[in-house]
Amino acid sequence: MIWNEMFDARHIPSGEDIGEYLGAGKSDWDELTAYIEEEYRVKPKIEYSTCSAQPGWNVKYKKSSKSLCTLYPMDGYFIALVVVGAKEEEEVKACMDSGLFTAYVKQLYNKTGYSAMGRWLMIEVKNKDIINDIKQLISIRLRAPRG
Repeated sequence: MIWNEMFDARHIPSGEDIGEYLGAGKSDWDELTAYIEEEYRVKPKIEYSTCSAQPGWNVKYKKSSKSLCTLYPMDGYFIALVVVGAKEEEEVKACMDSGLFTAYVKQLYNKTGYSAMGRWLMIEVKNKDIINDIKQLISIRLRAPRG
């Protein structure tokens, strides 16, 4: 069953519900969420979205007012949305060019168009290498000078 059909706007999923739905992807989810919560001292916020691109319940991480990432449970894996804004663009591009990121994330970055709100990378997390890419993208977001 599809995530947003299992848990509609009136039915908030628990952490156990998320873990069960993730199945094999739960260990990657646990690794990334533990890292974010410990490294940046932030707590997750579960929110419901009616966005047509990825509707349903998701887990957001913010530090002050800056979005770190949004996680979307999928059947067997998850998607991490990380926005690369104008302030991060130059450093992310340099890291891409130096081979710091996996081929998958580099390809996703190159094919994702840039808008006034940045590059919205919807990263499918299906292996541990991708987690390191997300950690790097988040650290660049927080290092970027604020406007």
